Amino acid sequence: SEPRVGASVETVRRVVGLGGEVVVASGAGLRSGILDGEYAAAGGVIVADNAAAVAGADVVLAVRRPAAAELSGVKPGALVIAIADPYGNEAALGEIAQTGVSLFAMELMPRITRAQVMDVLSSQANLAGYRAVIDAAEVFGRAVPMMMTAAGTVPAARVFVMGAGVAGLQAIATARRLGAVVSATDVRPAAKEQVESLGAKFIAVEDEEFKQAETAGGYAKAMSAEYQAKQAALVAAHIAKQDMVITTALIPGRPAPKLVSAEMVAAMKPGSVIVDLAVERGGNVEGAVPGEVVTTANGVSIVGYLNVPGRLAATASQLYAKNLYAFLETLIDKGSKSLAVKWDDELVKATLLTRDGAVVHPNFGGAKAAGDKPEAASAA
Repeated sequence: SEPRVGASVETVRRVVGLGGEVVVASGAGLRSGILDGEYAAAGGVIVADNAAAVAGADVVLAVRRPAAAELSGVKPGALVIAIADPYGNEAALGEIAQTGVSLFAMELMPRITRAQVMDVLSSQANLAGYRAVIDAAEVFGRAVPMMMTAAGTVPAARVFVMGAGVAGLQAIATARRLGAVVSATDVRPAAKEQVESLGAKFIAVEDEEFKQAETAGGYAKAMSAEYQAKQAALVAAHIAKQDMVITTALIPGRPAPKLVSAEMVAAMKPGSVIVDLAVERGGNVEGAVPGEVVTTANGVSIVGYLNVPGRLAATASQLYAKNLYAFLETLIDKGSKSLAVKWDDELVKATLLTRDGAVVHPNFGGAKAAGDKPEAASAA
């Protein structure tokens, strides 16, 4: 289910240039369009499988968090850098801690200027937003742009994007490129200007709560039940007129907020399409099924594809590998060509989950490394 890979030909060449030895599991890049021979030509050493690749490793670069059993051959204190998906997986973090590795979660990278090139959420969400519109257009079965022909005029499709973060903004831009009439909503006031700058109409209840609905880190805050009700009424009337809806709303560490109810889906026209990009976190759409396209009784298709960035594996891997390399480079002393982790660096402190047999990230203090039953961790 994971076609992406944690190294590109370029990043292998760069790590070798820093004095490292890069060991690649055979076939790791195949579904991202990278052959073993290309890695080898860049200086990589090809081995039979993942177990052989991690054996004796100082650093493990992965797409998703490995299981603890997959890390049995690494050196004590080795660095494991991946998309760790820590929220709700505290037991797995405890098991990994027992292996003695230092696990870094790339998705916890702080949103500061020096870390922009390491921001995996942005690089992967950007592709997910693009692919969501392409998938919606494929399922839609009608033309997207307005077409004027001798046989009559085809109206432009109406696309509504819910959530104007990185994925949402790319979805807006892509739908506009295809010729759709686009509107969008978000609870963050800063999103209004961004949406309108892309030529889309902004839809939201703009009250006092709306004006305060953004965290210092730029994420959406959870809204009150009263605001959600007002927003839902506005959105319900708008959704009924749409041909395609793309939902992208996620709040870090929490289940995805339900934005589209069964009643809203029932009000849509037959042939309409909804793509739920949050389906892996519980979904924004009532009736969405992870990994499936569901057609409702009134003929609306709800698309719940998993790992949407992986549907563009070659491009996703190229960007993700660059994110990993940019972070890894900060952990290497170029003079001695050896690992030199600055444990007090803000990037390290923000992303480090486990070290020296313990779960050390403050958000996951309930995860136990010594075999105790994990407690519920804070999702602050």
